[in-house]
Amino acid sequence: MCRTDVAVVVIGRNEGARLERSLASARGYRTIYVDSGSTDGSPERARAAGVELIELEELDGYSAARGRNAGIDRALDDPDIGFVQVLDGDCALDPGWIAAGVAALDAHPGVGGVFGRLREQDPDLSIYAWMCDVEWATTPGPAEFFGGDVLFRAQALRDTGRYRAGMIAGEDPDFAIRMRTAGWHLLCLAQTMAIHDSSMARFGQWWRRTVRAGHAFAELVDLHPGSPFHHFARNELRILFWAGAVPVAAVAGLSLGVIADRRWTLLALAALLLLAFQIARVALREMRHHPPRRAWAHSLFLAIGKYAEMIGLLRYHRDRRLGRKARLIEYKAR
Repeated sequence: MCRTDVAVVVIGRNEGARLERSLASARGYRTIYVDSGSTDGSPERARAAGVELIELEELDGYSAARGRNAGIDRALDDPDIGFVQVLDGDCALDPGWIAAGVAALDAHPGVGGVFGRLREQDPDLSIYAWMCDVEWATTPGPAEFFGGDVLFRAQALRDTGRYRAGMIAGEDPDFAIRMRTAGWHLLCLAQTMAIHDSSMARFGQWWRRTVRAGHAFAELVDLHPGSPFHHFARNELRILFWAGAVPVAAVAGLSLGVIADRRWTLLALAALLLLAFQIARVALREMRHHPPRRAWAHSLFLAIGKYAEMIGLLRYHRDRRLGRKARLIEYKAR
């Protein structure tokens, strides 16, 4: 029998059949679906599933954070709700997850949010889907951050506030940082939490998703300067080095070698050798966990991804400097 003190908040935008699976996985719990301007009939799917529906107006733009806030607000209007599971519309809950998550929160009063293993539905669909599955693997135990799917203690939500509605990426680690700053702890369980369906089969999808990650790193550094609860400044420095300093050195060396002295080409060669060494180093590290072919592919995409992250980082700072509102960076195929 499902607990009546648990609410599930599902958010989505054009998730199609993925949404039906997501809502079905929460059956038996009070479920609130928040739609962000879908044009694929998602609201109708939610009505057919018999769940509560909130349809956001565009206003100043859609975001996952804004959707989660609307659902959390609705859930916490009921004083009997003690736990809120937030769930992305492309994810389906594992049947045993809610019981395991609530048990962990009951056993650890200082924990404000708990999450488990998120698994990709079809990691063999493409190298991009496989990399998502690898990304979801978090070591069980005390955690620094959570992703889009997490089971919250209602009191922790009341203490911390809500997600930053204006963030188009990185809203989850931002909220995790603020929750930890408020004195709450986070916990990752070994239990499977949900199955994620990225449907990521094309390079362009992966590239846009990685651009979004760079945007998130830049904003998180700005929002939490000097915070002991994150290391995103190091992420930003790595992006600037590998996608900034190294290619600039290579181009400068080649240019000076042509117009000034051939010895400058050694600078370009050194930059290329440094990049090759880094790819090999990461591949050897990854071979401890994955087959050689996958390890080398993963390492190569991590290197390429720095350029996508650089675009996201630059886009964030450009928009901030010009006072522009950030726009959603969407990558999924319908």
